[in-house]
Amino acid sequence: MSFLNAQWRKLALANYEVEPSLLFKYLPQGTELDIWKGRCYVSLVGFLFKKVRLLNCWVPFHTEFEEVNLRFYVRYCQDGEWKRGVVFINEFVPKAAIAWVANTIYKEHYKFMPMRHRWQTNPDSQTIEYSWKRGGQWHSIQVEADMKAQPMLPGSEAEFITEHYWGYSRQDEHTTIEYQVTHPKWEVYEVKNYDIKADFALNYGEDFLILNGMKPTSVMLAEGSEITVETRQRI
Repeated sequence: MSFLNAQWRKLALANYEVEPSLLFKYLPQGTELDIWKGRCYVSLVGFLFKKVRLLNCWVPFHTEFEEVNLRFYVRYCQDGEWKRGVVFINEFVPKAAIAWVANTIYKEHYKFMPMRHRWQTNPDSQTIEYSWKRGGQWHSIQVEADMKAQPMLPGSEAEFITEHYWGYSRQDEHTTIEYQVTHPKWEVYEVKNYDIKADFALNYGEDFLILNGMKPTSVMLAEGSEITVETRQRI
């Protein structure tokens, strides 16, 4: 039985190229940075959790909510095969119980705070926005995109960003928590415009001050799908 079943929908992703040295101290034991065509990325990601079930049970008032996270990309070699995964700097949700479960069981870095989202459509475009309140101000990621989704091109940057099916978090200096995330390959929308209003230093620490005012290398909107998060294990 999966630990969590849900849908992730309308994923807005802003991807920034950074120096690998920025992320070394955040690497869980046993993992290494996953680099795409010489580029090391961190991504600001906003999406909507829908139809959430824990251990196949519905939890009242916790079946739909926003999440915004800052993540980077790693890989882990097991029995000669590479597993490609993500590490989260911080994850924001508007549900205290969800944050507690994720931090306690998966050793993640969830924080509870006020959040909201806006999905707006018209005949030829859609606007997807996720907002969170921290430090007395609202921060947001907003994407305007076409209405028609397209398959991802094999070997594309979009495929690299979205095709990471493992999560890794540091339990201590010697132990890493690993868990699998399953979902089909997503379709993506062509992005027409975007607007990011976020103080990265305030939200994610002074190491990420460099992202303030930096233009993303790319911005994406993925449709998303049903997903599962499997039971953790230590490596």
